[in-house]
Amino acid sequence: MWNDWFSIGPVTIHGYGVMIAIGILAAFWLADRQAKKHNLSVDITDTLVFVCLIVGYFFSKLTYVIINFQEFLSNPLAVIGSGGWVVYGGILGGILGAYIYCRIKKVSFMDYFNLLIPEVALAQAFGRVGCFFAGCCYGVETHGALGLTFPQGSLAPALTPLIPTQLISSLGNLIIFMIIFRAYNSEKYHHDAGSIYLMLYSAGRFGIEFFRGDIERGFIGFLSTSQFIAIFVFAAGLIMFLRSQRKQSQPNVVK
Repeated sequence: MWNDWFSIGPVTIHGYGVMIAIGILAAFWLADRQAKKHNLSVDITDTLVFVCLIVGYFFSKLTYVIINFQEFLSNPLAVIGSGGWVVYGGILGGILGAYIYCRIKKVSFMDYFNLLIPEVALAQAFGRVGCFFAGCCYGVETHGALGLTFPQGSLAPALTPLIPTQLISSLGNLIIFMIIFRAYNSEKYHHDAGSIYLMLYSAGRFGIEFFRGDIERGFIGFLSTSQFIAIFVFAAGLIMFLRSQRKQSQPNVVK
């Protein structure tokens, strides 16, 4: 089992948890550097990271409960206590938590949204590698060159060649990170990092879902739950981007 790295007494160190921790620490480190570079409050930035983590986790679990509601009704503790959660619920919940916190602190939500969103993509890139070690979020069976076989004890079906959707997602998130990090540090797209992320991530997630093999993630019609949400997230990102570009193209009028 790839997820069990080593043990210290009764405690086993899992690759999934290690990669999640690395992603969070990397997000903290980069967010602080970017906040200093762009003259934003490091204290508010650090607090927002905590807020996004806590609120995001709550909503990711809540979304998982909603998707598995029938199972939740029959055994609520098993569903709540399981390792299942929904990434989209975490992203949207984290954004909501950040928005409320910024309103309370009377600071610009968009300034901090654009600051932190590249770090979200970076953390996701590490997190998906963790998914690979655990075997969750696995792909469909394939006999092509991309097929990987997971060992016994993984969450993925063992001894069956599967598309490594976790690693593909990780690479995709890393590419998104590089694009929006560059955009945020540019003059033209500095205010559009958040909207570009929403468009790129939702498009990528919509596509990769066709190759996922874990059917328990839920469906709405012929679309997976994540594909259904991705449509609206992409639309929201596109509207935000067009409005921002139109606002930036308007000449400043001195009255």
